[in-house]
Amino acid sequence: MGSIYGQNYRIAIFGESHSAAIGVEIEGVPAGARIDFAALQAFLARRAPGQDAYSTARREADAPEFLCGVKDGIATGAPVTAIIRNTDTRSKDYGNLANVPRPGHADYPAEVRFGGHQDKSGGGHFSGRLTAPLCVAGGIALQLLGRAGVTVQARAIRIGGETEPERMKAAIAAARAECDSVGGVVEAEVKGLPVGVGDPMFGGMENRIAQAVFGIPAVKGIEFGEGFAAAELKGSENNDPYGIVSGNVAPLSNHAGGILGGLSTGAPIVFRVAFKPTPSIGKEQDSVDMSARTPAKLVVKGRHDPCVVLRAVPCVEAAAAIAVYDALLERKKEL
Repeated sequence: MGSIYGQNYRIAIFGESHSAAIGVEIEGVPAGARIDFAALQAFLARRAPGQDAYSTARREADAPEFLCGVKDGIATGAPVTAIIRNTDTRSKDYGNLANVPRPGHADYPAEVRFGGHQDKSGGGHFSGRLTAPLCVAGGIALQLLGRAGVTVQARAIRIGGETEPERMKAAIAAARAECDSVGGVVEAEVKGLPVGVGDPMFGGMENRIAQAVFGIPAVKGIEFGEGFAAAELKGSENNDPYGIVSGNVAPLSNHAGGILGGLSTGAPIVFRVAFKPTPSIGKEQDSVDMSARTPAKLVVKGRHDPCVVLRAVPCVEAAAAIAVYDALLERKKEL
């Protein structure tokens, strides 16, 4: 499983949607670093299910239990391991998926890849449930970055084609009423990162952030700065001129999204993430019976988000924080 990320702030996520617990092991939390558990729990609450009419009805406290690496709220220098127990599973809801894969979900390729041995309940290891331990690691990274003067913030900017908050919520409600789902876009901004963090080519900040962000199920695209819109601009329009700001060289605009040649420019890193509509929907869909090799109709049962975008906002912050902190530690090793 490709559930490991990072070189300096290294995380390994484990568990499945309906297993006894999910969790994460983190290497790279500095010895002596204090973890604010109240702030971490507040961050996790933003992602937790069952909080309003716009998310799944599944209810989980998402309260992490730290097994090692932390003593009296202080990191010991050993790997930090935390688990979150799954308490509100209803595996029987997935009985009709034993042989009939959900369109838009990983069911079919996972069946081929793992020979049918994968846990299918709730999506198993492919479930968005695994973003809870991602947020544990990301929440800690956010605290560590904050002490270095770096912030990461994200927000939903479009859902179901709507850009105004109340209309976005209305689009989700309408999709739920129709037993359907909608997708959307989250925009994120990283501020305070020094100039020169990252590496050229495959170690660039875009590469690092994109790899972490694509660990969030339902992500289908990411763009930095002007992104695809830059393809329609001239160089004179897209280039960011330099000037002297508070005695330092700085870009005077930010079409680049804070990254050039894979390195941070000192301007905010700005990127947008596209999320597909939730594949598990109550509308009848065409599929196949994999055992009988015959066509089949599928109506997905169980509790699912009609839109993942609102709950995905802290997940994007978490993924970006993990990537940025990992890169920042790499830069500090070189100084």
